[in-house]
Amino acid sequence: MRLPPQLKGLDGLIIPGGESTTILNLMKCFNLFHPVKQMIEGGVPVWGTCAGMICLAKRIIDANGLNLEPLGVMDIEVKRNAFGRQVDSFEVDLQISVLGQKPFHAVFIRAPLISKVEPAVEVMARLHDGTIVASRQNNMLVTSFHPELTNDARLHEYFLNVVRKS
Repeated sequence: MRLPPQLKGLDGLIIPGGESTTILNLMKCFNLFHPVKQMIEGGVPVWGTCAGMICLAKRIIDANGLNLEPLGVMDIEVKRNAFGRQVDSFEVDLQISVLGQKPFHAVFIRAPLISKVEPAVEVMARLHDGTIVASRQNNMLVTSFHPELTNDARLHEYFLNVVRKS
């Protein structure tokens, strides 16, 4: 998807990991920023993973002097690269209640964290130290980690169910 007309008819949207600065700049360059924002505000389900989570946030802290304007649709504050550099990437098992009792193996790569949530946001997963790494608000789902890097499809199935119900 590169142009606003290609948004028509979408039942859901995933904003993937990568580089949030690049994603946001390209959204503006291709005139997708406002149409995507309106689509999400209109109730189309969206899932932001890693950089995608940064794009959806109301506020970004520690942007390293970058002038980043996120979509601002989800009532969260995020900290970019919160766990360090690429070499500081890690994996951990998380309890995510909507997925059942079996832990979800999460892969964190230069990951952001959720530093603040407003009351309308449901926290779905935390690290052992209490750090928030997954949340949901209405039609929006965000994860600090990369579920696509595992063989566990439960989060993808969860999002597909959100899309089906919308």
